[in-house]
Amino acid sequence: MLFGDEHVRRYEETDGAVGHDWEKGAPVLVLTTKGRKTGQDRKFALIYQEEDGNPVIVASKGGAPNHPGWYLNLLANPEVGVQVKADKFTATARTATGEERARLWGKLAAVWPDYDNYQTRTDREIPVVVLERV
Repeated sequence: MLFGDEHVRRYEETDGAVGHDWEKGAPVLVLTTKGRKTGQDRKFALIYQEEDGNPVIVASKGGAPNHPGWYLNLLANPEVGVQVKADKFTATARTATGEERARLWGKLAAVWPDYDNYQTRTDREIPVVVLERV
C-alpha cells in the first residue's frame, strides 16, 4: 500500500496509473501547496470526489485535534496545483460551508466511510475543500 511521499512519487511517475485507485477503491489526487513558512512546494496524496468538474477533498488528519499542514498552507495561499491522473492544473481552494459542506461530506464519506469516524474523534469541524479550476 502506498503512503506519503512514496505515494506522490509513484503517482507522478505514472500519471496516476499507480496510486490513483487506492485502498478500498478510493480515488486519489496529488495536491501541491506552498509551504506557509518555507514557501516550498509541498505535495500530498489525498482522497477526492468530483463535483461540477472540480475535485473535492477532506482535511481530516485522521480526526486529529489540529488541521493538517496542507490545509493551513492553502488557507495562507489558496492557489494550489492539482494532478488527477495525467490531468495537471492550477486551482483555487475554498472551504465549503453549510448545506454544500454537508452534501459534499456525504459524497466523500460514501467512498471513505472512515471520515465519519474521524469526525467523532475531534471537536473541530473537519473542513471540506473544493478545488476550483483556474
